Amino acid sequence: MDKLIIEGGVPLQGSIRVSGAKNAALPILMACLLAEGPVALSNVPRLADIRTSLKLLNILGCETTFEGNEAASRVVDLKPEAPYELVKTMRASVLCLGPLLARLGEARVALPGGCAIGARPVDLHLRGFERMGAEFEITEGFIKGRCKGGLKGAKITLDFPTVGGTENILMAASLADGPSTIENAAREPEVVDLANFLNACGAKISGHGTSVITVEGVPSLSGCDYRIMPDRIEAGTYMAAAAITGGELEILDCPFSDLDAVSYKLREMGVWLQEEEDYVLVRRANGLLKNVDVTTQPHPGFPTDMQAQLMALMCFGQGTGTIEEKIFENRFMHVLELVRLGADIRLKSRTAMVHGVGRLVGAPVMASDLRASASLVLAGLAAEGTTTIERIYHLDRGYENIEAKLSGVGARIQRVGG
Repeated sequence: MDKLIIEGGVPLQGSIRVSGAKNAALPILMACLLAEGPVALSNVPRLADIRTSLKLLNILGCETTFEGNEAASRVVDLKPEAPYELVKTMRASVLCLGPLLARLGEARVALPGGCAIGARPVDLHLRGFERMGAEFEITEGFIKGRCKGGLKGAKITLDFPTVGGTENILMAASLADGPSTIENAAREPEVVDLANFLNACGAKISGHGTSVITVEGVPSLSGCDYRIMPDRIEAGTYMAAAAITGGELEILDCPFSDLDAVSYKLREMGVWLQEEEDYVLVRRANGLLKNVDVTTQPHPGFPTDMQAQLMALMCFGQGTGTIEEKIFENRFMHVLELVRLGADIRLKSRTAMVHGVGRLVGAPVMASDLRASASLVLAGLAAEGTTTIERIYHLDRGYENIEAKLSGVGARIQRVGG
């Protein structure tokens, strides 16, 4: 099993380019099931989850290709079953449920897996589909759905602005008979990117990016050419990398307008950010960092996917800051690994109290999920000595060529086969 070995203490300098957004590409790939014509996607990140999604599309009856950062899909013979062997490795696989119900009137999808950061139930997805006329049973580890006579447009109010639920319902509503309204919808930029893709295929969606999305169902969708948005979480991670190493980075293809909550907290800590025409320049403002209080929230609040990275940065800040996790109940598994490097972090329920220590020392650590992996990479870049990160397959699910990108700006980091 591969691992990363990092010799810390090098300030990062230079330019680093942000890849396409994994969390936008995955639902858009599943949305290809809705299109009756070929779809060509560009700026697709080369990640393990992308390859898993393309395998799933093949099983569901699509012909796909993936060369460079371009992917293509065409539905040939659509089938209703998503097997456990693929779905167990990636939670986003459940996003095929809406398109299959919309196109075939039935679906049999294994209950999802993915990162071990909490239950993340799909009940909100199912309730939305039930409002549109679908019926479900969960048996033998599968969600079995059927809608006699096709999906009907409906008013759907979500109990929580779930990103996956909003995306799944949005895809299904695009081909439903009549209008649909999704209230308390997720406002994340990746939801907006999915809606823009669907509209490019001929859907009639408005209000995306707000808490109320309206959809006028259409009889069919065509294919299109579409470019995936840049990854805001990857961009935020590299911002933190510049700050934690005391370096200076130009972040190319940075979706800066989607990072307001992150940039606000970084500036509050003492990080200097300057948006230029083609990049965002990041460095420490005066050499010192000051710890802050953070609460994760649905967009436009501080993203849960940046919580672990900010925690690593706060290990080098002055004073004490708190991080309250309100999205996932089990997303502090990186804390004990940071403590192995010398961090001073106290946990109480869903709140972590981080006391800046100003210095970490390299040690062997183990990644537990995708963003935890990123926090350990950041900590290793700034720690004294050698940090070895095991189980980096989590990292490969969300960061394209991270060791190559970091090496290009001066990091001493290498991948070693196990």
